[in-house]
Amino acid sequence: MLVIPVIDFSRFTKGNVTDRQTVVKQIYQACHEIGFMYLKNTNISNDLIHQVFKKSKNFFNLPLTQKQQLAWSDEFSNQGYVGLERERLNPNHPGDLKEAFNISKQKVTDINVTDKLSSPAENPHILTFYEACTELANNVLQAIALSLELPQDFFTTNHNQQNHTLRLLHYPSLSQLPKLGQVRAGEHSDYGSITLLFQDEVGGLEVRTASGEWIAASPIPDTVIVNTGDLMERWTNHVFCSTKHRVMIPNDERVKQSRYSVAFFCHPNDDTEIVCLKSCQRNKSPIYPPILAGEYLLSRLQATYTSLKKECDTWS
Repeated sequence: MLVIPVIDFSRFTKGNVTDRQTVVKQIYQACHEIGFMYLKNTNISNDLIHQVFKKSKNFFNLPLTQKQQLAWSDEFSNQGYVGLERERLNPNHPGDLKEAFNISKQKVTDINVTDKLSSPAENPHILTFYEACTELANNVLQAIALSLELPQDFFTTNHNQQNHTLRLLHYPSLSQLPKLGQVRAGEHSDYGSITLLFQDEVGGLEVRTASGEWIAASPIPDTVIVNTGDLMERWTNHVFCSTKHRVMIPNDERVKQSRYSVAFFCHPNDDTEIVCLKSCQRNKSPIYPPILAGEYLLSRLQATYTSLKKECDTWS
């Protein structure tokens, strides 16, 4: 059975030439075969991660009326609070049993973004965490570039505007039966280049392999999950895969527990043209026409949040 590999990333950031080459090969294999990997020994401290999860829990514990004062408003900013069941990642199923808070670089660095002290964007740990995630993502993108026989800075140059989104996620405990087909996060792929995911011990994340089998991406202490997204799949002509994944409702006592996670969605600059890389055209012609990264992201957000926008309009 295919398993999600665990990679010691310090061998790339601190190792010798041989160590770096080994990690580059491991990352290529992971991105090509399953699109997911665990990285251990990253630059992000456990204490910082703990502080971010603590801030996330404090925010989601607030009354709904307070959280809605910071509600998501439109796909252009893609910022703010998204309420329970208001996002449907799988359009064929009921709304997801989760709530979220989206933060951009602009929000996290602008202390005047809101006068509401409940906003997670104002927390200094969030800014530090955002910067640490950006550094880790850049290092991963460098390794990916080398694995594809590109200059090491190819992807980082195309991500230097930091159009990334930090997303705090809460999956509440269940006190009643869900609707038919309802899960905590529906089957979906991520939209950007890569995603960094930090999850608590509750679990529930599942990944679909190329053969169609669902396997658990169970929490492993002191690791960060990294997966490739749609734009990386387009860039590489499906050499790397944008793998479907979901968060299921536990069938044991964990159903009574809240689940928390934090995702860092890494997006290229809006004006970056996503065109098939030459090193990925050796055996087949380009699958997709060129597209600007910003246009693709906007189209995916519009499709995801159509119903949410209608609800937001009713709040205003």
